Amino acid sequence: MTEHLGGEVIPTGFDVPVEPLRRAAHYTGAPGCIAEARAFADRFLQQLRTEWCAGVDDRAGGELLLVVSELVTNADRHSNGPYILELEGTDSSVVVSVYDSSTALPRRFPKNPERVGRHGLEIVHALATEVTVERVPVGKRVRAVFPLSR
Repeated sequence: MTEHLGGEVIPTGFDVPVEPLRRAAHYTGAPGCIAEARAFADRFLQQLRTEWCAGVDDRAGGELLLVVSELVTNADRHSNGPYILELEGTDSSVVVSVYDSSTALPRRFPKNPERVGRHGLEIVHALATEVTVERVPVGKRVRAVFPLSR
């Protein structure tokens, strides 16, 4: 349990483990879905700040939205169907999972500043502490663990 006095969070010594905050949204791939996914992730961050007292600064928030944008954009471009964005967070990290209908696994290209495009997974790997890709019964899941503090 924590008490909030004058805007400060003071541990009382009675903290108990609780389930992470979880939210998911389904997107059809229609125009505007990527922006909707970013807005969904931004609302999720606001909820983490208020319900988990997560210290998410503007930089971390912006980087998390970039990870969401890259993963959702890949699902939008490379699958032939709807996709799901799933967020799971605590006061220290957010797990971003994107499910889509394609069984083709994404490729991470080597760094090349002269290449135009195809930098999405490079960006995600640079910002996340862990990135995994796995096939699931409906296609694949790309999962990135994003730390809220650097």
